[in-house]
Amino acid sequence: MTRSGLLVPRRKLLKGGLAGFAAAMMSRTLMGCDDGGPASATDAGLSGQDASGIDATMPDAGSFEFPHRDIPAPPPLRSRIADIGALGEPDANGVRLAPGFTSRIIGRTGETVAGTSYEWHRFPDGGATYATEDGGWIYTSNCEVPLIGGVGAVRFDADGEIVAAHRILDRTSVNCAGGKTPWHTWLSCEETGTGRVWECDPWGEHEAVARPALGVFKHEAAAIDPVRAHVYLTEDESDGRFYRFVPDRLTSRGHPDLSSGRLEVAVVGGDGRVTWAELPDPRFEGEVPTRMQVAESTAFRGGEGIWYHEGVVYFSTKGDNRVWALDVATNELDVIYDITEQGDPAPLRGVDNLTVSCCGDVLVAEDGGTMQIVAILPDGQLKPIAQVVGHTGSEITGPAFDPSGTRLYFSSQRGAEGGGGVGVTFEVTGPFHEPV
Repeated sequence: MTRSGLLVPRRKLLKGGLAGFAAAMMSRTLMGCDDGGPASATDAGLSGQDASGIDATMPDAGSFEFPHRDIPAPPPLRSRIADIGALGEPDANGVRLAPGFTSRIIGRTGETVAGTSYEWHRFPDGGATYATEDGGWIYTSNCEVPLIGGVGAVRFDADGEIVAAHRILDRTSVNCAGGKTPWHTWLSCEETGTGRVWECDPWGEHEAVARPALGVFKHEAAAIDPVRAHVYLTEDESDGRFYRFVPDRLTSRGHPDLSSGRLEVAVVGGDGRVTWAELPDPRFEGEVPTRMQVAESTAFRGGEGIWYHEGVVYFSTKGDNRVWALDVATNELDVIYDITEQGDPAPLRGVDNLTVSCCGDVLVAEDGGTMQIVAILPDGQLKPIAQVVGHTGSEITGPAFDPSGTRLYFSSQRGAEGGGGVGVTFEVTGPFHEPV
């Protein structure tokens, strides 16, 4: 198989097995997103206006470091995803699940989140969960709407009851996916030609800040290698690139300082090995778009979700329905799912957002397809684990497990067919994992 004139090796299991996403938004109906909270955005060193005309001139946050949080260590878990049975008939929420699993709706566009005054936003997209100091957790969710964008969040107590909902980012544009950091912040990515990455506080106690050192381009998602302190980023263009950020310094707690560093672009050789070329103008202050600045860089057909797990960075490309795995130690890049190697109909189509379980199951959400979340198990087998029925024309977004690994959050971004684009965010509870 070829890509950009390069021969890519057939998929193979990396050492340790396989352990270890949105189409053209601007063509969709422009729909609002509730302001809903006090969070605002502080720009870390970017000025001027983006393509949508939003004024991006704000104070420079410099090397601002979010305060440390004492968060309990996550419990050691064992995956039971391989044991999940066949999906049954749709439940009352229109979700097909295996025996032993149940669903509830925690957010619906235009309606207040239960027990709160926060109105859930339109087009819920990428998300993540964060353990809290009191034994509960927070689920963050992007709003993929032009001009309004931002991020909302729902807070749960230790028993899984909703206790609050709030805004953590406002006045950004087309916030698609993003990435969770090891220091408990959310990187929200703007999917526009002059898009930036915004670092947000899931608790909503501190203003979000822009991180232009992570590049100015049509961002999709980000993942952090906590061992090497590198950030990997995908770009949702039909000829998008795959990027790596190398910080100039570490923070006081040993994490990458996102305020300055070197942004690099992947160059994939004929043997599948990646070399990294430094970009001359990563903030796109000149005339050449970021992805076009290194002629030898490799094009990927619509970069989507990305996740780091035990030395491997997994990411998807929706244009060719592939899921990739980069061994960050060897810089060897392989394909672990390729739709052309599947039967008809393919069990996984429209690969988009993704997350990885504690034990290396790669959960991939479908944009279109049959509106499923499908797990790629460590042995390469495919396991459907949830399907939303009656939402033709939508996409599954934001899959993320709670700290116990027994609750999975995700959204149908535009909701049921004929429903006016009302997004729905679900919680599915069941034996995805068990304590070790």
